[in-house]
Amino acid sequence: MNNGLSVAPAVRARHFTVSKWWRSQEDKSGPKPPSRLAKTTAALKAALPQTGAITKRENIHTIPNWLTFSRLVAAPFIGYCILHDHHAWALGLFAYAGVTDLLDGWIARKWNQGTVVGTIIDPMADKTLMTVLTVTLATKGLLPVWLAVIILGRDVALAISALYFRWISLPPPKTMARYWDFSLPSAEVRPTAISKYNTALQLGLMGLTTVAPVVPALDLAWSLMVMQYGVAVTTIWSGASYVYSKDAVKILTQPATPKGAEKEGNTKVVDEVEAKKVEDEMTTKQ
Repeated sequence: MNNGLSVAPAVRARHFTVSKWWRSQEDKSGPKPPSRLAKTTAALKAALPQTGAITKRENIHTIPNWLTFSRLVAAPFIGYCILHDHHAWALGLFAYAGVTDLLDGWIARKWNQGTVVGTIIDPMADKTLMTVLTVTLATKGLLPVWLAVIILGRDVALAISALYFRWISLPPPKTMARYWDFSLPSAEVRPTAISKYNTALQLGLMGLTTVAPVVPALDLAWSLMVMQYGVAVTTIWSGASYVYSKDAVKILTQPATPKGAEKEGNTKVVDEVEAKKVEDEMTTKQ
């Protein structure tokens, strides 16, 4: 009985000594270096311009956003009409998409209904429409395959980049439900100047290509060829502009603490502690 009681303190002392030695070894080794992915993410966040954080949800149910969403829904129907040679219907829906594209931007500016999610779904609707038109028109032989590869390759690269920036900019907790919740904006996409011109040229080319089967009497071969080469150049140029432009993507982060605010906060805490000490001393004297 006595032997058991005398052994226990010795075991605890030995365990304490081993633990202390192990912690000293960890302190000597220092913290583990960050992984390559962590370094890359930190470098991207530091390189991209940052604005104040959006800590609350924004109202995404606006007229411009609904118009943009309707354009997004219309894209597969346009593709269906082209594949089944309903070119008149395809042209009509394409015209609707063009009108709503102009209308939603005008309403957002005039009545201040712009949203962060609008800056994302608006180019998304344009790219969805462009992708559907590119694939279907190339399938029907109305658009060169080499041009379709250039257009689709750029859009795929931009889509992958957008998904990545959305993930790294999303404030914790990072869950799939929050990732696809567009009322929680975390990054803002601003199209570059050449990208706007490229979008206009692409829409013009797709529109002219859609008109050609409806009005076969018009000889549009020369005009289509010129526009095709022009679109190829601006597509490559605009893709490169997103890589080298610093203002194309902005990560929305927590607002920085105003200069001196942290110092003032610490001073306030110190003053409260000192006041407490004085109060305690007076109470003791009494």
